[in-house]
Parts: sequence; C-alpha cells; structure tokens
Amino acid sequence: MTESSNLHGPSILTVPDGDNRERLVCPDCGFINYENPKIVVGSVCIWEGKILLCRRAINPRRGFWTIPAGYMELNETAEAGARREAAEEACAELDLEGLIGVYTIPRISQVQLIYRAGLKDGKFAAGEETLELDLFDWDDIPWDDLAFPSVKWALNHWREIADADAWPPFSNPPGEDGNYHI
Repeated sequence: MTESSNLHGPSILTVPDGDNRERLVCPDCGFINYENPKIVVGSVCIWEGKILLCRRAINPRRGFWTIPAGYMELNETAEAGARREAAEEACAELDLEGLIGVYTIPRISQVQLIYRAGLKDGKFAAGEETLELDLFDWDDIPWDDLAFPSVKWALNHWREIADADAWPPFSNPPGEDGNYHI
C-alpha cells in the first residue's frame, strides 16, 4: 500500500447525514458500515405426526435439541435457506407448507423465520452439525433440553396450527421480548 492510497476503511464512529444513530464511516470515501440483524430460517418438520428434532453438535447450546435451522446465506430466499438447513443438519428434503412465525431476538440481533414443513420421504440422518436426531411424539419432546426459547415458541405455535390449511404467522408470545439469557 502506498502512502498516497492511505485507505482507512470504516473507522470513524459518527451519525451519518440523514441517519439517527452512530455508524462506522470511512473518512476517505464516506462508506457507511451498516450492521443489521442476522436472519435465521428453520422448520418444524413433521413425518407421520411426529416432530423431527436434532441434538446440536456445535455451540451455542451443544448437546441440546432444536429444529433444523440456521443463518440465511447471501443471495438465498428464506424458503431455500430453510430447505438447505434441513438438508445440512438432518439430510432431509422438505415440503414447506407455510410460515409459522417471525420471532425477534433483539439481544442477539436475530430475526427468525420458522416454517411448517413435511419431510418429503420420511428419510433423515445426522448431518455435520447434529449429534443425533429423531422423530418425537408431542408428549415425548425433551422440553427441558431444548436449545432456545424460540424453539419452544415454534413448537407450540405449530401445535396451534397443525391441522389448519391456512393461518397468519405468529410472533413472539406475549411477555416474551426475546431478550432472554440462557
């Protein structure tokens, strides 16, 4: 790098013109580094009335049970992301049936889009991020060992609409602002 190029990148914390909060701004070119929430996509996957759960092989919450879910990738639709996450974590193909809920977790800057889905052929296997997985009857779900509160929300909301042909998406349950601490 030559002295004349002297690139700094976004290094000045300031409120840009037309904005209302501090952002990192490049003093050379004016580039604004916007930091926005991460989007998580996942599914409550059903086969013959049972719910597919995966025991996490990675942190956070390694060893706890969850639905197949994870971060969206760039240039991916939410639906494609939910299908990809099920393929990665459970080696499963899904038929998405609709959005169960949009959950917000401001403490960690996440928005979660969780779908209702059926397993296409009933086949599944543990992927790299999964220690084990299984199909659970409602009464056998390991409620005390669920990885995140939003998994419980999605499962309960799924139960409310399990037999419905159409439904509006849910959001965080009343009194649950998403600022939980595990």
